[in-house]
Amino acid sequence: MDRAASVRQAFTSVFGTGAAVVTRAPGRLEVLGNHTDYNEGTVLSVAVDRATWVAAGPSASDRCRVVDVANATERVFRVTELDHPEKGDWANYVKGLVVELAERGISVPGFHAVLSSTVPMSAGMSSSAALEMSMLLALLRLARASLDWREMARIGQACENRYVGARTGLLDQFSSLRGKAEHLVYSDFRSLDVRNVPLPAGTALVVANSMVRHNLTNEYNERREACEAALAALRQGCPGIRALRDVSPAQLEAARGILDPVVFRRALHVVGEITRVEAGVRALEAGDVEAFGRLMFESQASSTHNFENSCAEIDTLTAIAAELPGVLGARISGGGFGGITVHLVDAGQAERYGDVLAQRYARETGLAAEVTVCHAADGAEVL
Repeated sequence: MDRAASVRQAFTSVFGTGAAVVTRAPGRLEVLGNHTDYNEGTVLSVAVDRATWVAAGPSASDRCRVVDVANATERVFRVTELDHPEKGDWANYVKGLVVELAERGISVPGFHAVLSSTVPMSAGMSSSAALEMSMLLALLRLARASLDWREMARIGQACENRYVGARTGLLDQFSSLRGKAEHLVYSDFRSLDVRNVPLPAGTALVVANSMVRHNLTNEYNERREACEAALAALRQGCPGIRALRDVSPAQLEAARGILDPVVFRRALHVVGEITRVEAGVRALEAGDVEAFGRLMFESQASSTHNFENSCAEIDTLTAIAAELPGVLGARISGGGFGGITVHLVDAGQAERYGDVLAQRYARETGLAAEVTVCHAADGAEVL
C-alpha cells in the first residue's frame, strides 16, 4: 500500500469517516549556496523523495485532533484557543499555520487530521517544512481558499518565526513547494524567483548525517554579524551595494586591506558561494555534472577554511568521499557546525558508496553515520 492510501485508511480507522483531502510535501536538501539566502543571494536545493503525507477532514466543532501515525502521538486543541504555543511541541507547526491564515482573513474550521512522514527528524532535510506545506495545503482545501505559492511559503516561514520561535528563511518552503523530479530548485532570494534546473540522468544524492550536533545560535549570529560588518565597510566605497550579493570576487579582493581578516574570509565564502551557484547552473544546463561536482568540493573547502562552519567530522566525511568510486561532489549541507553532508554520486554505485562511506567514517571517528540515498522529487501537491 502506498503512503497516500495508508494515511487515507488510517484517517478512516481513527475518525470513522473518509478524508476530505490528502496531501503530500517533500523534505529538502541544500546542494549549493551556503549561507547565501540572508545575503540576498542564490541557492540550489532539491526536494527529496522523503515526504510528509496528511489526510484531513472537517470536525463537527472548533475542536481539532491531529494524529501522527508514525510515532503514535496525537494533539487536541481548539482553533479558537491558539494564543499560547507550547514550547517544543510539534503541534506548533500546525497551530501556527491556523494563526497565520487567520491573520490573512482565512478562517480554518475545526478539523481532524492524520499525518505520516518519511522525512528523518533532525537530519537536515527540513521535516518541519514538509509538515507545514502538506498541512497548509490541507487546511486551505478545508477552508475553501487558495493562495499563491509564494504566500504559502511566507506563511510557513512566519509560522516558524513567530509561533515556533525559529529564525528561518524561505529556502525550506520554496524547495518543498517548487521541487521537480530529476531537477534542482534554483532560488533567488532578492527577486524571490524560482526555477528548476535539470540534474543529469544517472545521478543520486547520498546524505550522510555526521551525528554531531552543536548549538548554532552563537556561531550563526557571529557569521551573520561578520557578513553585515563586511557589507558596511564595502558600502563606504560603493554606496550602491545593497548586500553581499552585489559584491564581485574582484571587488572583495580589492577591499581586503580595509577588512578584518576574519570578516574578509566570511565574506569571501558568501561571495564565492553565490559565484559557485551561478557556475553550477551553467554546468548543469550544459550537462557537465563533473564540473558541478567540483564546485561542491570547492564549496566544502570554503566552509572549512573561510566560513569555518564545518567541523572535523564533516571534513572527515568529505575527505573520505573524495577517495570513493562513483563520487562527483560532496559538501556540508545547511547551517553547519555538524549536521549532514550531501554527496552527488553515480546512481548505480550509490548504495555501495553509502555503505563504504559509513564503514570508513566509523573506523576513523568511532561514530555511526546515518546514510540515506535520495533522489530529486516533485514538490508539494494535493493528491
